[in-house]
Amino acid sequence: MQLFNSKTNQIETFKPIKQNQVSMYVCGPTVYGDAHIGNARPIIVFDTLRRTFEALGYSVHYVSNYTDVDDKIINKALAEGVDETIITARNISAYQAIREGLHCEPLTKAPKVTETMDQIIDFIQRLVDKDFAYNIKGNVYFRVTKAMGYGEISKQRIEDLLVGARIEQETEKENPLDFALWKKTQTGIQWDSPWGKGRPGWHTECVVMIDDYFHGKIDIHGGGMDLKFPHHENEVAQAHACFDHGLANVWLHNGMLNMDGEKMSKSIGNVMLAKDMLQHLGGNVLRWMMLSTHYRAPLNIGEVVMENAKVEVQKAETLLKQIEIKSQLNHIPLDSRDYVELYTTFLQALEDDLNTPNAMKVVFDTIKELNGAYRQREWTAAASSLYISLRKMLNTLGIVFDPIILTETQIQLFEAWNQAKTDKNFEKADRLRQQLTEANLLV
Repeated sequence: MQLFNSKTNQIETFKPIKQNQVSMYVCGPTVYGDAHIGNARPIIVFDTLRRTFEALGYSVHYVSNYTDVDDKIINKALAEGVDETIITARNISAYQAIREGLHCEPLTKAPKVTETMDQIIDFIQRLVDKDFAYNIKGNVYFRVTKAMGYGEISKQRIEDLLVGARIEQETEKENPLDFALWKKTQTGIQWDSPWGKGRPGWHTECVVMIDDYFHGKIDIHGGGMDLKFPHHENEVAQAHACFDHGLANVWLHNGMLNMDGEKMSKSIGNVMLAKDMLQHLGGNVLRWMMLSTHYRAPLNIGEVVMENAKVEVQKAETLLKQIEIKSQLNHIPLDSRDYVELYTTFLQALEDDLNTPNAMKVVFDTIKELNGAYRQREWTAAASSLYISLRKMLNTLGIVFDPIILTETQIQLFEAWNQAKTDKNFEKADRLRQQLTEANLLV
């Protein structure tokens, strides 16, 4: 498996820390409102990466968090006059529904910040004890200039960052680049700490959750390109300071998403909610659309892209349905254990830095061959292998079609329709065809 490591800016051969196992953490959402379609891209990308590793024989431990304490959550709760937990529970449930609608495999663990508070406070205290952090009137900050190799993820130098930093008037921080580990708060949810009541800063929580679950350095840390700086940079700095390691061996970042060539922005009103897109397109079309572009490239969504994805998904679904119906009407086994060479080519594309566009080209080639096999009078073992291979490819991409299983009544309906056509009883044939169409068995 070859992956582009953002830390080294090059393609590397993946070498797991533990043989045949993958430890992967992806930064999750801050659950203050509805997820937009941009949030769906990392969900799909890293679920596909997980499926690819599993197809290659790895056991994957995939963790992604929920940030359920944040100023935006507090402000939303105050505006609605409810407790913060009402806001977060509602949005976590909605986010989970989106994951399921996108056919994602269940996460190994989905920790919440509020459930990890003791560990977070202990972690910050360790940084204070090691002089990597300091307390000013109940606010605790991390000393960036003391961090080893700061800038290794985003490829920025401290000197350049200082030049571009906005130096606040009368700031209490020692350095404008220092970031908050603990914030003294007057409103909203708070916890007791050695520095007074408050809540943690955003950049600390993931470091703690990774260590809490994996107990050390992990194989892969992922997220959107927008998290490179400052979030992931600050995570690495804290990991070096507290644990003497860089948190992850491989850092993966997916590209950003545009709508009709423009960056999504609330100010211009082109933000599309994931739940609305799911309802409009369905999980298969959304995944097909997202995976048609390489994960590191920007993805532009527009009507043409959506329509193309709809057409391609429909082709695949129709073919699978036709073959499954034909197999049951003609007692053709579809349980081949053999995969065609195309499946190997498909996996090789995914092993090349998750090159889903090339993998999908193999899917197109397989559909073409399988279409030809379907039209032959005699169904062969090779054709069954093509069918099984296509099913396996689509499953690895998270494109899910429930297999058609005919009831005895439906089989009899097909037989009666075919007999009516043979007898040239067109009125009866039309009536039976209508029944089959209404049962969604004819396309």
